[in-house]
Amino acid sequence: MGFGLRSLSKRERSWVLYDVGNSAYVMLSATLIPIYFAAIADPGSSAVVAWGYATTVASLVLALLMPFLGSLADLKGNKKKFLAGTIGTGAVSLAVMGIPDDAMVFLVLYVFSSVMLNASMVFYDAFLVDATEQDRYDEVSSQGYAWGYIGSCIPFIVCLVIVLFGSSVGINQLDGIRISFVITAAWWVAFSVPIWRDVHQTHFKPRESHLFRRTLAGLVGTCKKIAHDKRLLMYMLAFFFYIDGVHTIITMSTSYGTDLGIDSTQLVLALLLTQFVAFPSAIAYGRLAGRFGTKKLLLVAVFAYFCITLFAAFFLRSAAEFWVLAVCVGLFQGGIQALSRSEFGKLIPKEHANEYYGFFDIFGKYATIMGTLLVSVFTQVTGSSSYGVLSVAVLFVIGFVLLWKMPEGEAE
Repeated sequence: MGFGLRSLSKRERSWVLYDVGNSAYVMLSATLIPIYFAAIADPGSSAVVAWGYATTVASLVLALLMPFLGSLADLKGNKKKFLAGTIGTGAVSLAVMGIPDDAMVFLVLYVFSSVMLNASMVFYDAFLVDATEQDRYDEVSSQGYAWGYIGSCIPFIVCLVIVLFGSSVGINQLDGIRISFVITAAWWVAFSVPIWRDVHQTHFKPRESHLFRRTLAGLVGTCKKIAHDKRLLMYMLAFFFYIDGVHTIITMSTSYGTDLGIDSTQLVLALLLTQFVAFPSAIAYGRLAGRFGTKKLLLVAVFAYFCITLFAAFFLRSAAEFWVLAVCVGLFQGGIQALSRSEFGKLIPKEHANEYYGFFDIFGKYATIMGTLLVSVFTQVTGSSSYGVLSVAVLFVIGFVLLWKMPEGEAE
């Protein structure tokens, strides 16, 4: 079997291609969008402060809504409708973000579009159980993350060229970023067509009367099931801790590099290198999981991140060492994310996939509170950002122990 998409069935390939589409927006959100917002907002204004508050509130609202929306999406015929609705409204919001000159209006559009993006990714994750068979979850999930890394780079590089060199044809930087919004939105929609066309909901709950009341009662029941399923509960707790560490490293690496005096161009190029290294690594990780077991490969990845944290704290001092860090992160980032997603799919009832992945989303995408808090507190107390980064290692230790002690066998 090769590393290409030809090793997948048409249905699996169509599912994977959505990762190619949505990853472009994720990359844009981490790079050009904050730059654009800073450029149109008055320095030190309430709009700048609002950026942090608004994105935090949006994350909390999404985290609270997704289990409920996921439960509704589990009903027969709803999953694809919810996916299409979030993609459509999110892409339109992204495309028009460059129209308003007012920073607050831009912020509202961005937050709404970002909420739609992340909601669509929950429905997308849940479609894994419909796109393939359980014994191929690791393989297909890894292919999704792998091609998503490459997919994010292609439009991003095009956008970066327009932003940096557009002045030669009369396009200033802000107009270049506005064009980037449209390019990314078009890319996102284009790569959502295959999953809409080829992947169909095969696992679902029957429709019942008193829909909203039964949905709320079902969520309470799901919480009780998670609490009583020791294997699933320990997995989710382990995931919460180690993915918090992973996201903290991703979130804080650029600011840490800047604090060490590393040039911003070097940081951006290192970020791109991480994406390219993660492509073959994520696919390889999926293949190895089939041979050695998903849990063992996750334990290897968590331990690797622990070592990466030690390297960042004690040895990272120059641009060359930052490039080494970028390569190391790329080797394990896709694998740990992909196998976490596929392992969760094996533990849950398939007809409730959206509902459970809504809880998974709470534990995953928003599990960055502890890590960033640890970095901030220890940096402030010790006066050294290196000790702040070192504190993140405790998250990987806790995650490793919980995952190690997770019972073997089938979920209850």
